[in-house]
Amino acid sequence: MEIICLSDTHELHRDVRVPDGDMLIYAGDITFFSKDPSVLMDFNDWLGELSHKYKIIIPGNHDRLLEQRKHQQTITNAHLLINAGIELGGLKIWGSPVTPYADTAFGIPTAEARVKHWELMPIGLDILITHGPPLEVLDCAPGQNFHGGCPQLRDAVVRKHPRLHVFGHVHGGYGTLPTLNTMFANAALAGELGDLDKPPIKLRFAVPTVN
Repeated sequence: MEIICLSDTHELHRDVRVPDGDMLIYAGDITFFSKDPSVLMDFNDWLGELSHKYKIIIPGNHDRLLEQRKHQQTITNAHLLINAGIELGGLKIWGSPVTPYADTAFGIPTAEARVKHWELMPIGLDILITHGPPLEVLDCAPGQNFHGGCPQLRDAVVRKHPRLHVFGHVHGGYGTLPTLNTMFANAALAGELGDLDKPPIKLRFAVPTVN
């Protein structure tokens, strides 16, 4: 299966050249703290124009509108996962928008509460989608020392080792990192100046066979 990963378009989704593939994964930050529902409507229309058989999105810390159920219902052209899972194309997928930040959408600022939250993550996942990265995994811009990832998320991923973990949020951490148990992909397309200066990440992913 060919999986296309992207994140952090911040209302510039129509500027993205999206490759063809079987599955589209969007890891949050559709908006730029926008309160205008028309942004979500246009994003949903854009999703409907894409040819991918499976489309999964999660919100990001900018997407306050999607904290409200009435706006969640705007997304009809993809599966919207908010601390929830789904099975598509033989793959078990779970998504969560939670980050460690206060005063932003879906933020859980205390470590104790995040430990409990990440316990919700199922074992045996093929794909985990979160908005933020785990600590010290593609969570730092080149040449910088600040790591923006979540330590409690990293602990959960180490214990439960999903096969693929897609995220964004830290724009400077864009790229992939293969490890023994998990392939990590930071698919944040936004650059440091607010433009989209990176392409979506395209991955080939093996679908488990059922005996």
